[in-house]
Amino acid sequence: MKIDNQELLHPPISARTVEDWRNDFPILRETVRGKPLVYLDNAATTQKPQSVIDAEVAYYTHTNANVHRGVHTLSQRATDRYEGARSKVRRFINAADTKEIVFVRGTTEAINLVAQSYARPRLTADDNIIISAMEHHSNIVPWQMVCAQTGAELRVVPVNDAGEFEFDVFAKVIGPRTKLVAVTHLSNALGSITPVRRIIELAHSHGVPVLLDGAQAVSHLGIDVRALDCDFYAFSGHKIFGPTGIGALYGKEALLEAMPPYQGGGDMIRSVTFGETEYNDLPYKFEAGTPNIAGAIGLGAALDYVSAIGLDAIAAHERDLLDYATGLVSDIPGLRIVGTAQEKASILSFTLTGIHAHDIGTILDHGGIAIRAGHHCAMPLMQRFGLSGTARASFSLYNTRQEVDALVAGLHKVREMFKR
Repeated sequence: MKIDNQELLHPPISARTVEDWRNDFPILRETVRGKPLVYLDNAATTQKPQSVIDAEVAYYTHTNANVHRGVHTLSQRATDRYEGARSKVRRFINAADTKEIVFVRGTTEAINLVAQSYARPRLTADDNIIISAMEHHSNIVPWQMVCAQTGAELRVVPVNDAGEFEFDVFAKVIGPRTKLVAVTHLSNALGSITPVRRIIELAHSHGVPVLLDGAQAVSHLGIDVRALDCDFYAFSGHKIFGPTGIGALYGKEALLEAMPPYQGGGDMIRSVTFGETEYNDLPYKFEAGTPNIAGAIGLGAALDYVSAIGLDAIAAHERDLLDYATGLVSDIPGLRIVGTAQEKASILSFTLTGIHAHDIGTILDHGGIAIRAGHHCAMPLMQRFGLSGTARASFSLYNTRQEVDALVAGLHKVREMFKR
């Protein structure tokens, strides 16, 4: 029997192990249009294991109370669970202290917080911010807004035809008036992994802080913010098997201390008079109002789940799926893979000649296969490749080679249906 070299490099996780993982996710037992669900839209949001669902239910069933504000038992219990989740985030990304972990609604709010609280007070019309051409809208629009407010310039580092960050261009556009670099760690539209260590090293040599958008990376790459030496790191819980409406912003303590609050009200205060307000300590001065307590607890449970499996095992399995899928779809006539970076993870974006991405997605849905079709909230990137959008299959720990086979069979069916 011939053994493929890719199998030697990336041996598949045993079927029993993957089946165990799949059994943890109740939604995977669903059917769609009478067919078993094949969920390949993980870059948009991941499904939730039973342990995360149970953690939220347990909070509302046994612990529901507001945090930090009560002396009664339920409030103390809720506070312990909420702050325990913060500690889990700190450990998961290896931050130095829980003071550096701010709970937010997700990556989008985290980036807006940095834009308005860190960047806006420091920017003038002579300054600039640098992003890349492969950014999600959430890492474009907040910087456009703050540049419009201050007169600063937004500079964009291009990507090459493979969808890779053009580091040589970055080295030329960064300068003494650059006040911040904000780039994705892993492209949601292409799967490209950005050379963040090199970016941070060069930016820091210019005295420029770096924000990393980790929304996609957090569930696929091991994140160590101290090893990376990034200044800010943002991610969303729902991208890593946690609830929607919760995420975290990491910021170096000295930077967060120097930043004014982004929103006012609730627990972000120490004392209030009609004359002035004294703000709370970190991280609470950035957490105005009643937080998403259940969401934070659910996020903590999700990080426990991922940690128990291990990101190395997850990454190896996803690497096998991506290699396997790439090999199979490359043989489909008229199919173009968009995003062929050497360093890539979890995402397969493609087009089929003469067939709109939405038609691909609709026909696959009739076979129970869920993919994403469109611009993936990365319209400038689509324009860079001369496209209105792509079809995107994105893989996670519970996907299988059999599901990849179903995707490929579905794509052949799409081609048959559109034969002229």
